[in-house]
Amino acid sequence: MEKPWFAHYDPGVPHQLNYPQIPLFKFLEDVADRFPNRVATIFQGATLTYRQLDGLANRFANTLLALGVRKGDRVALLLPNCPQFLISYYGALKIGAIVVATNPLWVEREVEYQMNDCGAETIVVLSRRYPLIKNIRGRTKLRNVIVTSIKDYFPPILNILYTVAREKKEGDRQELAQGDHDFVRLIHGYPDSRPNMGIKSDDVALLQYTGGTTGISKGAVITHANLVTNTMQIRAWLNVPDGSSTFMAVLPFFHVYGMVACMSAAIGTGSTLILHARFDVHEILKSVQKYRPEFFPGVPTMYVAINNSPLTPKYDLKSIKACISGAAPLPKEVKLKFEEITGGKLCEGYGLSEAPTATHCNPLNGLNKTGSIGLPFPDVDCKIVDLKSGTREVPTGEIGELCINSPQVMKGYWNRPDETALALREGWLYTGDIARMDEDGYFYIVDRKKDMIISGGYNVYPREVEEILYTHPKIKEAAVAGIPDPKWGEAVKAFVVLKEGQTASAEEIIDFCKQNMARYKVPAAVEFRDSLPKTLVGKVLRRVLVEETKAKMQSPAQN
Repeated sequence: MEKPWFAHYDPGVPHQLNYPQIPLFKFLEDVADRFPNRVATIFQGATLTYRQLDGLANRFANTLLALGVRKGDRVALLLPNCPQFLISYYGALKIGAIVVATNPLWVEREVEYQMNDCGAETIVVLSRRYPLIKNIRGRTKLRNVIVTSIKDYFPPILNILYTVAREKKEGDRQELAQGDHDFVRLIHGYPDSRPNMGIKSDDVALLQYTGGTTGISKGAVITHANLVTNTMQIRAWLNVPDGSSTFMAVLPFFHVYGMVACMSAAIGTGSTLILHARFDVHEILKSVQKYRPEFFPGVPTMYVAINNSPLTPKYDLKSIKACISGAAPLPKEVKLKFEEITGGKLCEGYGLSEAPTATHCNPLNGLNKTGSIGLPFPDVDCKIVDLKSGTREVPTGEIGELCINSPQVMKGYWNRPDETALALREGWLYTGDIARMDEDGYFYIVDRKKDMIISGGYNVYPREVEEILYTHPKIKEAAVAGIPDPKWGEAVKAFVVLKEGQTASAEEIIDFCKQNMARYKVPAAVEFRDSLPKTLVGKVLRRVLVEETKAKMQSPAQN
């Protein structure tokens, strides 16, 4: 049946695509053969061509084989955006290993949990996080630890300057324990010939950790075919040409959005990736002017920062043609101002780790609807089902749970059959997001069935923060919710009930959280209360807490 959204596709965007039955790394090998001298990455001014990148990935693949890593083994990457991430990622895939991309901002407890859940025996870690790995190693199955410095692929002069002036200060000067390996020295001991391991498109490529529909961190099992599918969908939607484009790569690759919508989409088209390990608005402005990227996938906070920076008028950003904004709602005024500054198109999209990564987007040149996540990508079928039964499809315009059927949908959750059964039902992925579709086939996210907070593009799961708060000796009850924030979209707020006779300050609670969780999860505010609003069965009403906070923020007495 013809879907209503097809009528609003941009000219040239097909309703269906033909997906080659190949492993993801074949994209890299193909462009290395066709465009060997094309620049693949720019990092701190140093470049790698596609021939060099593919050769280094082959060296890493052969290194893993020598270390005893085999098909199906998990290889964790505790890295920011840098050439080492791409080398390790594609090298691991070439031997059939399963990549586990790990957030380099996480604290020991979080990394330890993930390593044990996925059973990783090999990890590539940035030198400044090496002490963390040493601390948890004895409580995990890790046996191959490969350490790389952020400076390893700097230009020679910058490498020397960094070594002299900043290496020790930044924590990158580390003495390796016996048996652990230096990344550069290790991989250059092995050949750059391509291993032929017979990897198939339906083999598992990735475990992408997500809170899913319940907030419990678990690995979405992603195949090569899933990643190939979404790479080609994004390419078709953005109309990225072969071998001539440039992507701004500041979205973190450890997150599936950056990994697929930026890294994989660029590699799949032989585009150049301008790598940034973190978002610094001044550095990004300079980089856009110098390297002239056409594509800049990001999150609203990035575009807000560019719009509002007093430095922006000093730079020429007119190279930017297209940006997909995801991870949080894109305000209309942010979109319009960014498009005025750059002359490019900024379109809101939607995706999730279980269907990596994008499933919807507003058209680049057609009708953009404020508040809408846009239209389903080619080969993405969608329906809205009622919240009570989960089986009855609701009429156009009514709200319900968004369900997706697409070749990019995951196989399930790693070692969690019960969670898989909840998310995958009769060929449909139940997203956990409450949505509606209008008569034109545009979709709108109305609410989150899962109480996930999106702060600055990072996913924060209230239950995870609450569990840490409950370990504080003075806290009786705690609830966490997202409140509106002009900079981050949402900010994490903790609502705390203290035990009788106890006193505490907000600073004390926040400092406790800083010691036990990644920085972006730490509450920005703490409100002490005598009690928490609850249902008759004792469930905390987070919505009430949020609405009360919003009312206080809007009260004249608060302004």
